[in-house]
Amino acid sequence: MDMVRRRAGSLLAVALILALGWTAAVTLSMPNWYDPSEACALKAGGYDDVGTAIVHTRWFPPAASCDFGGGDVRRYMSTTRSVAFSVVGVLILVVLVTGLMLTVRRFASSTPGVVRAADGVNLRRRKVNQLTFGAFDMAVAIAVVTFFNAAAIVFGGLPGGLLFAVASITALSALGVVLDRHLGPLPSTALNSRRRGTVAGATVFGVIFAATALSGQLPFFRLWAVPVGGIAYAVVGFVQWSRVPSKASQAQYSG
Repeated sequence: MDMVRRRAGSLLAVALILALGWTAAVTLSMPNWYDPSEACALKAGGYDDVGTAIVHTRWFPPAASCDFGGGDVRRYMSTTRSVAFSVVGVLILVVLVTGLMLTVRRFASSTPGVVRAADGVNLRRRKVNQLTFGAFDMAVAIAVVTFFNAAAIVFGGLPGGLLFAVASITALSALGVVLDRHLGPLPSTALNSRRRGTVAGATVFGVIFAATALSGQLPFFRLWAVPVGGIAYAVVGFVQWSRVPSKASQAQYSG
């Protein structure tokens, strides 16, 4: 169990990938999003035979049907496939919730670990590197998030969008942890880096989401989210550096 707890982040990442794959598979098993009526007609044999259809879909248990009027309602997704998706979806949900719980518990109960002192480290250069190169790395990651944001919503619908938001926060937080370990404030511990990195990643996503909402462009992120996210990370990093103890406090902290 200790090993599973230590790998909570990996378990969460795997669960999110599986969940996104599940939403994509369910979406592809339903009438296509750009012309669902045509998809129903083609599956039934063509417009000449059945006419225009009203499509009814449900995410859980996954189901899709085509209503051609006059009581002519036909299943688009087979019962067997719907049951299979339901079972797999429940299993993935269990793994996802477990990963979330273990990750939160790890942050709340982990021991700080070994203190990494600031001895022999040029803190000014380290700070500048985080606020510049670190912000650039975060901006690149946000560019990737922006690109896949549209695909997740188009192919995954509302569930895909929600899962992608969780996955994006997780990925940006993981990147924030890595950047903090290499460029963040000192003295520090592994737990400090995890917490600061998670705060940075979650804050960056929150700023992008809020800015997109205020501009009326949800649910799709725009390219301007890239520089906005990079600047937000630099601001968060600056605030975190401003909370570094004084030299006297550092000596006490490391001693």
